[in-house]
This record gives sequence, C-alpha cells and structure tokens, in this order.
Amino acid sequence: MLKWIDIPPLWLLGAILLAWWSSVNASLGLSFGGDWADFAGGLLVGGGVILMGLAVYEMRRMQTTVIPHREAEKLVVSGIFKRSRNPIYAGDTLILAGLILRFDAVIALALIPIFVWIIEKRFIIPEEDRLRRKFRAAFARYCQDVRRWV
Repeated sequence: MLKWIDIPPLWLLGAILLAWWSSVNASLGLSFGGDWADFAGGLLVGGGVILMGLAVYEMRRMQTTVIPHREAEKLVVSGIFKRSRNPIYAGDTLILAGLILRFDAVIALALIPIFVWIIEKRFIIPEEDRLRRKFRAAFARYCQDVRRWV
C-alpha cells in the first residue's frame, strides 16, 4: 500500500499545496512583480506538461511502465529520453517552479531544491539502480551519453 501512496505526483501535489499556502499565509510582502511572473509561470507549467507528455508517450510506445516502483521491461533511450534520463521528473520540477511564479510565492522557491532532492533520493536513484542491474552495459552507455536531468 505504501508504494502506491509514495509516488512522485503526490510529492508534487504536496509541494504545490505548500507553495500555495505560503503565498496566502506567508508572503512577507515579497513579490515577483506581476504579469511577467504569470507569463513565465505559464510557460514553465506548459513546458513541464509537454515534457511529461512526451516521456509518457515514449514509454508507452516502448511498452514499458511509467510507475516508479515497478521493474522496467525495456530501457527507453529514444525520443525525449535522448536528452534527459528523467524527463518526467524534470517536467514535475518545471510545473512546481511555474506554479510558484503564478502563486507569487517567493518564499516557496526554497521548495524547488527540496523537491528535487526528495525525487532523486526516493525515486531516481532506486530506479537507476534497478536499470543498472537489469540492463548493465546498455545503461552504463546511456548514462555516459545522457545527463540525469537536462
């Protein structure tokens, strides 16, 4: 049951809720400054959604799982995975950053590195360990050619 609750979208939702809460209750009079922040936030959220969509499409096309705690059937190195080993998590981070801008939650900027750290420790490192054990040399080559985030 814990594996079904401990998933990246819930961590993202928690960070988004904290960002929103801080914008309402702990702004300390700080602001990003209006329309440009809304525009940039919208671009980041849109970019994150597109990045995640491309990654999910490629994983489905290769007939492997998108569920973090499951064993991958195939090593996906095509499509958006040629640019990033973790495009879904990069998309999550873009969405969080964009919503922080949209909420005008300056204090919540600290959530971004915390979110990245949690995602790396709880999901990326264990996923890469499983891929390293299963795909050995192919995964090692992939890691040499493609960076973890961007």
